[in-house]
Amino acid sequence: MIGYIIIAVFVLMLILFIYLGYRNEKKYQAERGQKRQKKRIKEKKPLKKPAATVKKTPSPSKEAKAEKPEIKNLKPVEVKKQEIKQVEPEIIPAPEVVIKIDLPEGDYPKFDHSRLLDMGLSEDDAKEFVKELIPQIETQIPLIKEAIEASDFHNMERLTHSIKGSSTTVGTGGVSDLLVDFNTYLKTGSEPAIAEAYLEHLKHYCEALKKQYAA
Repeated sequence: MIGYIIIAVFVLMLILFIYLGYRNEKKYQAERGQKRQKKRIKEKKPLKKPAATVKKTPSPSKEAKAEKPEIKNLKPVEVKKQEIKQVEPEIIPAPEVVIKIDLPEGDYPKFDHSRLLDMGLSEDDAKEFVKELIPQIETQIPLIKEAIEASDFHNMERLTHSIKGSSTTVGTGGVSDLLVDFNTYLKTGSEPAIAEAYLEHLKHYCEALKKQYAA
């Protein structure tokens, strides 16, 4: 029986202890909440702006106001206008491009008809064959000139080829060697100045052939 009483007293004391602890905790929480609320109210209050300090500038004295700068009579200054000359840009001419062309020299030995003599012809017959060659060349010269003026190198090659065959058949040197070189150039060349130079040499050696076989 006494044991039950002791246990009951112990339980009552434990309950009382828990109750007192709970009440103190509630009181502490309430006080803490009040402090937080007061702190928030203080933070919400607007801060007072510091009064702006205005510096007073000293007013000018009466003597300073009275003094005015003296303006002297200024003479007008004449400004001379300078004439601006327009400078024309200097035009530098483009350098002339000079193309060097090696013209044929036309230095050939005297015409020789010994080839006809080797073929068994007499001297007189050989000379007759050469004389027949001269008018053939003279007939082709103006035609070759026309072809040069028209820059028709194909026709020039054809004209020189016909008289080249005749001249090389009757002899060597002079007009014969010239026509060989002239016709060879026309197969691949295309420079009118060189063709004209060959034509002038052809005229020269044709006249030389006429004088050589005039007798």
